[in-house]
Amino acid sequence: MQLALLARLLSVGRAVLAALRGRLGALCWSLAPLSLSLPLPLPGWRDSVPRPEGEQESDDAPPTPTSVNYHFTRQCNYKCGFCFHTAKTSFVLPLEEAKRGLAMLKEAGMEKINFSGGEPFLQDRGEFVGKLVQFCKQELELPSVSIVSNGSLIRKQWFEKYGEYLDILAISCDSFDEDVNVLIGRRQGKKNHVENLHKLRQWCREHAVAFKINSVINRFNVEEDMNEQIKALNPVRWKVFQCLIIEGENSGKDALREAEKFVISDEDFDRFLDRHKDVSCLVPESNQKMRDSYLILDEYMRFLNCRNGRKEPSKSILDVGVEAAIKFSGFDEKMFLRRGGKYVWSKADMKLDW
Repeated sequence: MQLALLARLLSVGRAVLAALRGRLGALCWSLAPLSLSLPLPLPGWRDSVPRPEGEQESDDAPPTPTSVNYHFTRQCNYKCGFCFHTAKTSFVLPLEEAKRGLAMLKEAGMEKINFSGGEPFLQDRGEFVGKLVQFCKQELELPSVSIVSNGSLIRKQWFEKYGEYLDILAISCDSFDEDVNVLIGRRQGKKNHVENLHKLRQWCREHAVAFKINSVINRFNVEEDMNEQIKALNPVRWKVFQCLIIEGENSGKDALREAEKFVISDEDFDRFLDRHKDVSCLVPESNQKMRDSYLILDEYMRFLNCRNGRKEPSKSILDVGVEAAIKFSGFDEKMFLRRGGKYVWSKADMKLDW
């Protein structure tokens, strides 16, 4: 008798939930013409792209999201020709939703978060990323919080407000020749990218933020000798990437960039590394090391799987949880460790002369 009553109650409950879901869906779709001004997305916004073809959920234990790269925006004020995370959408999660996802990642084992883009300082003039940085350090108490930026929009006031919560600021700089930067697309107006780099280095020193440089080695800078300039700037790490092709991002019919003209061979990349082998902070990353060794979250908090040469999204962690989503990330945890993905990344543990 009790079982029959329970079954009936469950049936009624399911019917009520289905009805409510249908009404909510109808309401949201009726607002579709206003979607550009809505702060929240419409139903299905996270699941608009199917799971990678042929990829099945693994029965193995999912990897731990020790270090996560959150590309919360795709918008950028630069037009680097080899960019492999292009402005295909203008969507940015509401701040509280982003915080909720970051808290879920912390609970799943995240120790380091890196905010990237696009250009992170475009959103709310840096206030959005500043609030996320503060949340991750102050409330989540993450050991390491970092940002990758082109540096063009960062102001000293930002350091004064948020610098204490930031462990590492990585600035992208592919050349110390401004003419080469123009060819690459790493420039806006009359701003001098190299001069700005030195200014940011000084602000990092003043506000106890570890300074890092990222360089993409490509056809236009592969013959450059950067030894003197890198040693003078003295970053904690100089990450040197081989120009990478990602179908649908910087190559192919659906791409916003055509990076083929920037591509270099493995031999060219090795020659560049050999020319800079005496730079102690050099951290080289070939295409082989880079492709599957990063946990990348897109603007919808979906893990991006690059194993097939494209960025295939999982479901959002906000919908299915971290453990379910990360199984489809294509993440190679062994390669992550082999490339030196885990290092002394908290400024509290760094012995630096600020």
